[in-house]
Amino acid sequence: MTRWWRPELGLAVVVLVLGVFVVIGTLDVSAAASQLGIGPRFFPMLVGGAMVLVGLFYVIDVVRGGRGDPEESEDVDVEAPTDWRSVGLVSGIFLAFAALLNVLGWIIAASLLFFGLSVALGAEHKLRAAVVAAVMGIATYLLFVKGLGVSLPGGPLSGVI
Repeated sequence: MTRWWRPELGLAVVVLVLGVFVVIGTLDVSAAASQLGIGPRFFPMLVGGAMVLVGLFYVIDVVRGGRGDPEESEDVDVEAPTDWRSVGLVSGIFLAFAALLNVLGWIIAASLLFFGLSVALGAEHKLRAAVVAAVMGIATYLLFVKGLGVSLPGGPLSGVI
């Protein structure tokens, strides 16, 4: 029995089971479809279905003798210390986003989140990062609110968009 059991099979089964849980959990979601005809079940079902398919193909591959490739990642210095400054900045930015979301609304808070993360992670062009962050904040708001019918906090811009 231990001969056919390998860590790859464990991961394959975990992916398959998680996909089944996502699909089953999504069946309980009930809400009206949006203007595009896509309801709140669409993306979870898409992700869950993809996880089930990937898990099935992965299980079949491992049972047939497939093995994971040895690690060939990029050159990483495992002796290098952790950059705690970046970890702290990213954590602080996420906490600030969570605290300010209901006050500022999604568009402003998400734009600040995207901009802050890009700067904390080393963006060289701050103006470009700010413009991209604002576009992403507006685009995600419109996608979720207008496209999917999900309510996000509007904040001071609630009547504008």
